[in-house]
Amino acid sequence: MFYRDDRREQEEKMRREKRLPPGQALTNKFPVLHYGPIPPFNPATWDFRIWGEVEEERRWTWEEFNQLPRTRIVMDIHCVTRWSKFDTVWEGVSVKTLVEQGFIRLKPTARYVLQHAEYGFTANLPLEVVLQDNFLLATHFNGEPLTPEHGYPLRGVIGYIPGRDDLVTTYFWKGAKWLRGLEFLAQDRPGFWEQAGYHNNADVWKEERYG
Repeated sequence: MFYRDDRREQEEKMRREKRLPPGQALTNKFPVLHYGPIPPFNPATWDFRIWGEVEEERRWTWEEFNQLPRTRIVMDIHCVTRWSKFDTVWEGVSVKTLVEQGFIRLKPTARYVLQHAEYGFTANLPLEVVLQDNFLLATHFNGEPLTPEHGYPLRGVIGYIPGRDDLVTTYFWKGAKWLRGLEFLAQDRPGFWEQAGYHNNADVWKEERYG
């Protein structure tokens, strides 16, 4: 019996549309990759913190965080382990919106952001990337709450919005799972994987995988 290779056809379509970065392959699955165990979540004690180069530190409970302005983004995501997943739908809170609406008031010295997650895991990005339309503090994936293995209740997400070539797109590790806070910095500070030898910039189109 002949089986049509839909995945290969989809991959070629993405390549023709210049949406498949170099060295990547399409997947229709959502591989699970992380370091360490999945942390427990207690909505009664969970909070999300904003600190560092800001005019006022902020702390939101889980209930308060879910009252913040919501954003929905459709984008392609690309993992450094060479898989790409297209047209994924994410919902959550945009840092850009929080800054624009005054929920976060940055000092002029703020230049970088360090995402702090459970168990001390960190991921770093330049402030200008965190303030792009393609970076999200995500609570939902494809219309459903995140699963625990994909970062429930909250994770950073960055990907490629089709047609938005003006935005920097990094590999997926630059969005931390099980996120608990954002520290705004005057100077860059390498995150967990950057300290382990991964590229600090992680631009998918330049194939910046390792330092």
